[in-house]
Amino acid sequence: MIRTKHTVIKTRTREPRKKRFQEALGYPAAIFRELNDRSFFHFFKYFWEELSTDDLILNWHIEYLCNELQELAETIAEKKQYPYDYLLINIPPGTSKTSIVSKAFPVWCWTRWYWMRFITGSYGASLALESAEGSRDLVRSEKFKATYPEISIKQDKDTKSNFRVVKTFVENKGHTVQIKNGGNRLSTSVGGAVTGFHGHILIVDDPLDPRRSHSKVELDKTNRWFSESLSTRKIDKKNTPVILIMQRLHQNDPTGFLIKKRGDAIKHICLPGTLEEGYKKQVKPKHLINKYQDGLLDPFRLDKETLKKLQEDLGQYGFHGQIGQNPTPPGGGMFKVDNFVMIEKLPSDYNFVTTVRYWDKAGSDGMGAYTVGAKLSILRNKKIIVQDIVRGQWSSEQRERIIRRTAEADGTDVFIYMEQEPGSGGKESAEASIRNLIGFSTYKDRPQGDKAFRADPFSVQVNEGNVLLLKGEWNQEFIEEYRFFPFSTYKDQVDAGSGAFNKLIGKKSVRAF
Repeated sequence: MIRTKHTVIKTRTREPRKKRFQEALGYPAAIFRELNDRSFFHFFKYFWEELSTDDLILNWHIEYLCNELQELAETIAEKKQYPYDYLLINIPPGTSKTSIVSKAFPVWCWTRWYWMRFITGSYGASLALESAEGSRDLVRSEKFKATYPEISIKQDKDTKSNFRVVKTFVENKGHTVQIKNGGNRLSTSVGGAVTGFHGHILIVDDPLDPRRSHSKVELDKTNRWFSESLSTRKIDKKNTPVILIMQRLHQNDPTGFLIKKRGDAIKHICLPGTLEEGYKKQVKPKHLINKYQDGLLDPFRLDKETLKKLQEDLGQYGFHGQIGQNPTPPGGGMFKVDNFVMIEKLPSDYNFVTTVRYWDKAGSDGMGAYTVGAKLSILRNKKIIVQDIVRGQWSSEQRERIIRRTAEADGTDVFIYMEQEPGSGGKESAEASIRNLIGFSTYKDRPQGDKAFRADPFSVQVNEGNVLLLKGEWNQEFIEEYRFFPFSTYKDQVDAGSGAFNKLIGKKSVRAF
């Protein structure tokens, strides 16, 4: 029981709900307790103001996810067999997923089962601790204390990375007993140590950094953590589910990895932000398609104008994965070359902001890959001009002479970048070219991801009609290579053009949303 200033109420018992509801009429906070007890969704709405300073915008997916989580928790708490090893949720960022799963859900569980233990993780320590802090701040809030005065955080076990809850029982004689073996929450980063800790429910929220999602090393490290570390941290090896919630980032991200490896042990919820672009087939379970409004998952957070801006910002790769939940490389026709805008002459010097010449080097002499130097400029109106393409199959000595001669023709106002191939040979080659260009602003560049990934941001601007081509003899071969990329015979002009573009706009790859 809990003794308050005005009355004494019983904590959760096995008495019929009708009797508990009658008792609640004499204690207003108990009414909310009862409603929260029945519905995690109600709990989430009731305590939203403690989780965020933003207004709560409700959408059907919020209640749906809350109900799925409630079903999982009640199954585990009642010692029944949850039929899946993983509850896998793919949903775009910005849809309150972290507030629901990582912040509110563990706290709601403690109000019903104070003994429940959680291990939670994210790709970075700061992100994992931020979610844990949200849960801890909720328990500490005055509103929570007024509603659940018997639940608190153990004073000598109170850090963001690992805190424990305690529950206070008040007996009829007023003797207070503090339960010291309440539930806890351990928060860690992917790859972090979890030795010695076990959980009834494991939660992983965004296990992969979008900015590093095309690194094979990062993908392998993350997937190994799931297989080798996290899987050993279950209290009941046969009945401790893992909740994984993330946006898709790569074909072999943890979602793809787990589906291939454990597909029959997964309950998969997949909610793309829109049903356009063929994303309708990504929706799981299929009946949820009927809940989309005008083809949109959330017409308030992810309306059509917002989606258009996200596609421009994220590029095709990023949009396919993070919004469409379909992280497949763009196919042929990645560049809509008919949207290139041909111009006869350059604008006045006043309109130019920055000009870059980007070199994608090859060592062939009359065969194989081409060496390409792409000269691009960005204008005050944010349009991009491809001014010139220098392209040829030259020996190393001839190539360096041409690179030097081109720099002299461009002038010292042009920034020069050299793509550095992997390995010591690539580094030495880039450094030799920089020495050859003494007197000019020259830099090495080590691009990340495959060719299509690097070309993605440039393709968005081309497709939107924001890229101008200065009329020249190089136009036809340039356009044809872009037309068939990534299946074109040669890709050097795309590499050089996208490299120059990414330097002009000051980012190595598409932005993470």
